[in-house]
Amino acid sequence: MIPAEIIEKKRDGIELTPKEIDWFIHNVISEEIDDCQISALLMSIYFNGMTNIETKSLVNSMVKSGKRFNFKHLGKYVADKHSTGGIGDKISFVLTPLLSSFGIIVPMIAGRGLAFTGGTIDKLESIKNFQTQKNFDSFNNQIDLIGCGIISQSSEICPADKKLYSIRDLTGTIPSFPLICSSIMSKKLAEGLDGLALDVKVGNGAFMKNLREAKSLGIELKKIGDSLDIDVSITYSNMSEPLGKYAGLKCEITEAVDCLKGTGPDDVTQLSIDLCANILVQSGISANKSEAKTSLLKNIENGKALEKFEEMVVAQNGDLNDIYSKNNFARNHLKIKSKETGYIKSINTEKIGWALVEIGCGKKVISDTLYYSAGIKTNYKVGDKIYKGDIVYELFGFNERKLKIAKKMLTKTFVISDQEQEQKKLIIE
Repeated sequence: MIPAEIIEKKRDGIELTPKEIDWFIHNVISEEIDDCQISALLMSIYFNGMTNIETKSLVNSMVKSGKRFNFKHLGKYVADKHSTGGIGDKISFVLTPLLSSFGIIVPMIAGRGLAFTGGTIDKLESIKNFQTQKNFDSFNNQIDLIGCGIISQSSEICPADKKLYSIRDLTGTIPSFPLICSSIMSKKLAEGLDGLALDVKVGNGAFMKNLREAKSLGIELKKIGDSLDIDVSITYSNMSEPLGKYAGLKCEITEAVDCLKGTGPDDVTQLSIDLCANILVQSGISANKSEAKTSLLKNIENGKALEKFEEMVVAQNGDLNDIYSKNNFARNHLKIKSKETGYIKSINTEKIGWALVEIGCGKKVISDTLYYSAGIKTNYKVGDKIYKGDIVYELFGFNERKLKIAKKMLTKTFVISDQEQEQKKLIIE
């Protein structure tokens, strides 16, 4: 086969065969196909989409590019969650140890930042010495030993997704349903899951800007999950304002730990509990969501969830003292104050994400350096009353010039009205 012919076929809207997709992915991994050809195929998929057969073939080919876990010998329910991305989303760091505290196996394979959204792996790597790169056997042993862990794709686990993921981030092909679905489900299939809780973000800070788009994606993911015998539950959540107070890298780890202590922001805790409850019901541990939520809150209160998080950090060589350090925020600070009194009418959450990229919490190009101690604190939600002179945002980072650029960006991200505003519902459906 010739790469250009496959690209031309997809460019012209003609369905690719499973054999053609498999050949292309195989040669991506063997580096017989260069980045410009991968970019061309991704762009063709972005504009022309893929059929259900093509998408399922792409998922299977991506899983075949590496090894697949099997935890059936543990005799426990194997589950995970996936979020479609947003600002301040640190749910994975709460959900993984919380579910594990009930004996559920959680072998999470996560990704890095995409465009304006932060990456789970980038945030974990802000913990001193934390190893997100573990080989297949080492991660298998960790799951056997403690029942949970979070790692990145590697040359052994979903290497095709790792390659496509990095190119999608730089080529404007992120908001493609087939590419989103194949990326998510290939990793989840490789994990050997029984169940999956999906958090599909909706709003101006998500890739899906409205509920109609989000539901279309949810339906596609559910279809693929059903065809692969994975029990998929879907929660549609609001991303028209940041989740929690802090967005960045290390600061999100700190806020997640606060949630595990029972002292974190209500919205982060509420969404974490909702997604975990779906898994407890799936697994049969709880009869319904109400019972599940009661049990989950109990395991936060008694410290079992936090204990599991610390166990996971130690298992992946992370420094626990670093998590509880008081020096987790960069020293250079800027504040943005309100120039009027009123109610927060709207927040441009995507622009906050791009401001985070500007100060080093994300990458514009692959060679960019991440600044783990940088971040943004958002002090108000939509509907909150605010007074002239109140601090809307606090920025912290290393590069003063970039902080000033981000400050200019952030001054245009919120609208204040003199009329009372309805607060946004966190869980839409």
